[in-house]
Amino acid sequence: MIGTKEVSRDLMEITEKVRLSREDAAARLQPLAEALARHNEVEFERGGVRFTVHAPDEFNFKLEIEIGEDERELEVELTW
Repeated sequence: MIGTKEVSRDLMEITEKVRLSREDAAARLQPLAEALARHNEVEFERGGVRFTVHAPDEFNFKLEIEIGEDERELEVELTW
């Protein structure tokens, strides 16, 4: 499921939630990692719309792990 939310005139948020195998999740992350390592832009296509995001030389990196009784969560966040 893909959701798009315009938070303000200058901010748009795109959220995608799908259930994937471990291998498929890694396959989705790999191109992102490669784009960040090699280019100053990252391109996404969601719902037939292409988005280009400028990627600076340095990021704030946050790794969050939550372990509950019924669910585990691993969240990676890059901000700049």
